[in-house]
Amino acid sequence: MEPILFEFGPVTVYTYGLLVATGFLAGIGWAARLAKREGMDPQAVYDTGFWIIFSAIVGSRIFYILMNYEHYLQNPLGVFKLWEGGLVFYGGLFGAIVAVAICVKRYNLDLWKFADVAAPGAALGHSIGRLGCLFAGCCYGLETDVPWAITFYDVHSIAPTGIPLHPTQLYSAANEFTLFVLLTLMRPHRRFYGQVWWLWVGMYAIGRSIVEIYRGDPRGALLDGLVSTSQIVAAVAFTIAVIFYFRNRSNKAMLVDK
Repeated sequence: MEPILFEFGPVTVYTYGLLVATGFLAGIGWAARLAKREGMDPQAVYDTGFWIIFSAIVGSRIFYILMNYEHYLQNPLGVFKLWEGGLVFYGGLFGAIVAVAICVKRYNLDLWKFADVAAPGAALGHSIGRLGCLFAGCCYGLETDVPWAITFYDVHSIAPTGIPLHPTQLYSAANEFTLFVLLTLMRPHRRFYGQVWWLWVGMYAIGRSIVEIYRGDPRGALLDGLVSTSQIVAAVAFTIAVIFYFRNRSNKAMLVDK
């Protein structure tokens, strides 16, 4: 993989950063497209998207630093080196939710209608961003001898070099892209507002927990290493998704008019 896309004098363009940015833009663009179909102001979605991006980056970075605090106590300047990777999805999701809570009120958006158009875009953007992880070598997998294993050789890679590893970045990207397709296909047929959003949260939590089994990078563990921090968060997220899925479904005011 190529962590550095190209260098031009003092300017260095990192593949990770470029793909993460591309993912954000693609996700927001898709959400705005769906929002227009829902009768929402696309510009309000773009404005909300800007704050979601900012909050998601801050939240995902803080979460990553907390999970690897010992490293950053010894290397405090590393906190700002985003191009080296180190963004945790669930931290970003929390930051994004805070931004959405503020922006839906500011721009007078319907929360659950917005959530339903945001979910497919979030899945699309995240799938592209995971390809950035692949190029940077972060979020790498365990050593393996499976035929589809990948080996990193670039000295700038975060992943250990010269060792065949599970391509967990591709597992994550495939998981999210599959969810993007499924959510896009089912959104026109949803029966209540919030259905698409909570399906995404719940299904992502399942996929993420499975991918975590094959992860080999240090990312925090609980219960004597039996489960990762992300698996615990995924379990909580899945529980919340199930509760609110059925709560929204049973609320007559949330039903979609056909």
